Amino acid sequence: MNVDNETVLFAFGLTLFAGLATGLGSALAFFTRQTSTRFLSVALGFSAGVMLYVSFVEIMVKARVALAGEWGTVGGAWLTAGAFFGGIVFIGLIDKLVPDNQNPHELHSVEEMELKLEHLPKNEAHDFAKLRRTGVFTALAIGIHNFPEGLATFASALTDPTLGVAIAVAIAIHNIPEGIAVSVPLYFATGSRAKAFRYSFLSGLAEPVGAVVGYLVLMPFFSPTVFGVLFAGVAGIMVFISLDELLPAAREYGEPHLAIYGLIAGMAVMAVSLLLFL
Repeated sequence: MNVDNETVLFAFGLTLFAGLATGLGSALAFFTRQTSTRFLSVALGFSAGVMLYVSFVEIMVKARVALAGEWGTVGGAWLTAGAFFGGIVFIGLIDKLVPDNQNPHELHSVEEMELKLEHLPKNEAHDFAKLRRTGVFTALAIGIHNFPEGLATFASALTDPTLGVAIAVAIAIHNIPEGIAVSVPLYFATGSRAKAFRYSFLSGLAEPVGAVVGYLVLMPFFSPTVFGVLFAGVAGIMVFISLDELLPAAREYGEPHLAIYGLIAGMAVMAVSLLLFL
């Protein structure tokens, strides 16, 4: 597969944009005093709709075509299915290895940052080391989760820029509440919104790092088989993220119907986008 430098830079730029959206969530915690739960509910549902639709309608199809050309119709179908569930297992293991109390997908709101430290229980109010450690581990956990997401965005943009844009936007939306999840414990640990914002912003850099590592490791061996396996794995990663993270979070942030409306809207927008570029 021949890829020019301009396409590589474009793919990397999209991945950087998606990753730094984590900082946007932190900025919301920094500049606002109230969480727009209805907006987040619709936005997260929308992001899930984009990911689910594009995974099954576009990415899986491309992966299967690429693998069928190398391994035949039956062999390609089996490899596509195996890589799809392999992607699910991969992101599932990453999620499982993160302790529950440091899971970046535990919901937090901007209002939590308005709580005064002196109102915390005594054993927590003065345990700044514990709070700081929680914040740092949350940032690291988000970094670990963002790594495969960065690879997914980069690989998609590398093969289909239009598809890459859609995935980058969907992942960027889902990174916003993660930024809040980093900011809250770090704010309690340091008492500084600026430091909470800085660490959250930096945690998003794991996505472009994932893109760079994927490019350096995979590009020398890139072939239709590698492309097909990677793409099917990316579909599995995005389906897991949608079902395990985005939809549950969307339903908890707001009314359940809002999450579904967002989901359908995301699917519709993705469908129209793909049809326009046929």
